[in-house]
Amino acid sequence: MENRIAVIGIIIENKNIVSKVNEILHENGDFIIGRMGIPYREKNINIISVVLNAPSDKINSLTGKLGMLEGVSAKALYSNK
Repeated sequence: MENRIAVIGIIIENKNIVSKVNEILHENGDFIIGRMGIPYREKNINIISVVLNAPSDKINSLTGKLGMLEGVSAKALYSNK
C-alpha cells in the first residue's frame, strides 16, 4: 500500500492518559515526521499535532487507538498527494 502524508490532531482532556498517548506515538515512531504539543493551561487540556508518512491503514489504526482512550479525541487529515 502506498504511503500518504497526514496530520493527526489530538486533544487530551484527561492528564492521566498523557503517558499512554506518548507510548502509542512512540510505538509508531517510524512513521512520524514530526509532532508539536501545546499545553493549554487555561482550559486544562493538551493539544498535539502529529505529521505522518504512512499507509492509510496505519494512519487509521493509530487514529482509532488514540481516539479510544478516555478523554482523548483524535482526527486525521490527509494530503491529496
